[in-house]
Amino acid sequence: MQYHTDFSLKNYNTFGIDVMAKKFISVTTVQQLKTVLQENNDVFLLGGGSNMLLTQNIDATVVHLNLNGVIVNNQTENTVEVTASAGENWHEFVLWCIDQNYGGLENLSLIPGNVGTCPIQNIGAYGFEVKDTITSLEALNKKTLKIETFTNAECEFGYRNSIFKNKAKDQYAIISVTFKLTTKNHNTNTSYGAIQEELKNISNPSLKDISNAVIAIRNSKLPNPKEIGNSGSFFKNPVIDITLFNKLKNQYPEIPSYPVSETLVKVPAGWLIEKAGFKGKRFGAAGVHSKQALVLVNYGDATGKEVYEIAKKIQRKIKTEFEIPLEIEVNVF
Repeated sequence: MQYHTDFSLKNYNTFGIDVMAKKFISVTTVQQLKTVLQENNDVFLLGGGSNMLLTQNIDATVVHLNLNGVIVNNQTENTVEVTASAGENWHEFVLWCIDQNYGGLENLSLIPGNVGTCPIQNIGAYGFEVKDTITSLEALNKKTLKIETFTNAECEFGYRNSIFKNKAKDQYAIISVTFKLTTKNHNTNTSYGAIQEELKNISNPSLKDISNAVIAIRNSKLPNPKEIGNSGSFFKNPVIDITLFNKLKNQYPEIPSYPVSETLVKVPAGWLIEKAGFKGKRFGAAGVHSKQALVLVNYGDATGKEVYEIAKKIQRKIKTEFEIPLEIEVNVF
C-alpha cells in the first residue's frame, strides 16, 4: 500500500473532472481497508466513480476500493447465489454471469461503475432494479471496523435509493454483494418497446440476446464515458400526483407516463428536460447530451461546478414550467 499526495482524480470519475485528492490510496484487501481506516480519521470512499460529480478538491484521504473476486455458492436446481467483491466492474460482472447462463442481471448491462456501489443507488434499467436479485451484502463499519451483513430488507431499497443514501450514509464501506440468479427457467423481461424492437427478429431470445439488445440501445443513446465525460442519468424520473399529471396532460397531450399507483404517476425526466429546450444545449465545456437529455456531459475540461450550474438551471426551468421539482440522481461533492 502506498499513499499519494495531491493526487488527480480525473481518471477515477466518469465525468473526467480534474480535482485533487489531498491523499489517495488504493486497497485490494479488507485488511488493507481496515488499516487505512485506522490510520485516517477523514476518508472519502471511491468505487468506480460513476455516480458522482466532484465540484471541489477532496480535503481527505481518498480510498479507492479495488477489492476483487467472485464466488459461486448455494446452487439449487434452478438458482445460484453469486458473491462479487465491491471492486468488480459491474458490466464485466454482468457479462460473466451471462456466460455462465446465470439470469437476472441482463437488463442491467453496460451500466457504468462497480459492484460495490450498485446497491447504494439501487441501479435499474428496462424493467429491472438490482434489488430484485440482491439477497444480502457485507459492509465494513467504518467506526467499529467490524463486518456487518445486511439482508435485502435491511438495505431498505427504494427507487434509486437505499439505507446507504439515508440513515447509514457514510457509515459503511460495502465490500461484497450476493445475488440470487436463475440457472434455467429464466424470468426475463423484454416488455420495453426499445428492447422489443431490437429483438423483433428473435423469437426466443437468450440472456445474451437481451444483453446485446440493452447494450445496443444504451450505445445509441448514451455517450461512452471514455469518450465524453458523463455519469449516465443525472436526474431521477419524478413521481407526481395524478392531479398535477392530468393538468399537464391537458397542456401536453403527448407527455409520456408510467402509473405508480392510483394517485401517483412517473414522468420521464428526459422528456421534461427536452421539452424545456435543453437537449443538446452546450454551455462552454459542459452541456446536455444531444441524444439523451437526461445526461449531462463534460466535453473536455469542464469543472464540476460548471456541470452543477447547468443542473440547477434545468431544475429551476422544470419547476417553473411544469411545477415539478427535479431531483438529482448522482452524488454531488
